Amino acid sequence: MGLLPLVAATFFMVSGGPYGIEDILGGAGYFKAILILLILPIFWSLPTALMIGELASAIPADGGFYVWVRRALGPFWGYQESWLSLAASIFDMALYPSIFVLYLGKFDPALTAGWREYAWKLAVVALCCAWNLLGAPAVGKDSVGLFLLLTAPFAVLVALGVWHGLAAHPAAVWGAPSQGVDFSTALLVALWNYMGWDNASTVAHDVDNPQRNYARGMMLAILLTMASYILPLAAMAMAGMPVNSFSTGDWATAARTLGGPLLALAVVAGGCINGVGMFNALAMSYTRLPMAMAEDGMLPRILAARNRRGAPWASILVCGIGWALAIGLPFERLISIDLILYGASLLLEFVALAVLRFREPDLPRPFRAGNRLTACLLGLGPALLIAYALWSSRSEKLIGSLSALAFAALVLLLGPLLYAFIWGLKKQRPADA
Repeated sequence: MGLLPLVAATFFMVSGGPYGIEDILGGAGYFKAILILLILPIFWSLPTALMIGELASAIPADGGFYVWVRRALGPFWGYQESWLSLAASIFDMALYPSIFVLYLGKFDPALTAGWREYAWKLAVVALCCAWNLLGAPAVGKDSVGLFLLLTAPFAVLVALGVWHGLAAHPAAVWGAPSQGVDFSTALLVALWNYMGWDNASTVAHDVDNPQRNYARGMMLAILLTMASYILPLAAMAMAGMPVNSFSTGDWATAARTLGGPLLALAVVAGGCINGVGMFNALAMSYTRLPMAMAEDGMLPRILAARNRRGAPWASILVCGIGWALAIGLPFERLISIDLILYGASLLLEFVALAVLRFREPDLPRPFRAGNRLTACLLGLGPALLIAYALWSSRSEKLIGSLSALAFAALVLLLGPLLYAFIWGLKKQRPADA
């Protein structure tokens, strides 16, 4: 996988275009939404990209962040890193087939009525698992094509929005009152739309010259993602599109208003591509974790099996079954749980970065994220934002009186219990032999 496929795959692991940012507008308005999307990467995405650039260039191994944390902190914390990421994937991966169905239904609601909705979601899971059996290079190269198909309608929409603003001189709507969503929720949605950069690290074995391409790829993907969010919002503000006309799925309405039904259909098709592209790229990332753990003896050895294209077919099958069982659940509303679990795993990666600077100072690092002090402080911004997400979710109820924060804590505590169980089984094997 060369630089461009890596950038395209990372783009889909994190963003997949402006689909999903609509709800930020309700709590912030155009100006504040653009400001959030412009400033947030400095404290959230950039430190993560620098951390990934250093660790991926120094330790370019399949399993990525799991391997880094295990090497720096030992097998217990390596297992927790992988557990948190796989647990978060259950909540995360349930969303993308839902996005596909949401936009498919805009072609014709009858297509997704009743049982057809679940059937389409299941088809997305099956398609992407089969796609991943072709290997990471194929997924990366195909992501480039999906990226072009997805962004082409938005390039036209941005051009039409700017032209409408300059030619028709509407009153731009940079500031607008909130519409039922507070600023805190807008910030959390923005955090969610900017997370997932480290997922690209798990396929390092399939990346050409990872020592050079990871750092460059992360930076390019950040700029690309920021542009895909900010330019459409700025164009809609210039065109005078009211904030209250936007909610999840309403990019098609804006496209129809400015460009007519054909552009609206193209944007709807892009929404379907978004759901498939993100699920496909993330499946490539997540399925490398059970494979790497199986190679370390922490999971059944069969999960390390690869086909002739190098794809971990057993891990893809097992993960695919897990995601298929979860797609009927309403996890798309559980952004805060996803943020908490992902945030905990991300902080472990920053700790690994700092520990390896002291434990292995002579480790070849083709790319360095600054000096030793910088490496130790790099996770401060993400840590503060994760703490804010924890504070914001303290009163969010999930089931009855169970809060989202309490549920996430239960998932966190389950990791050490599973590790103790698996480690106990592993210690018994020599005695049984």
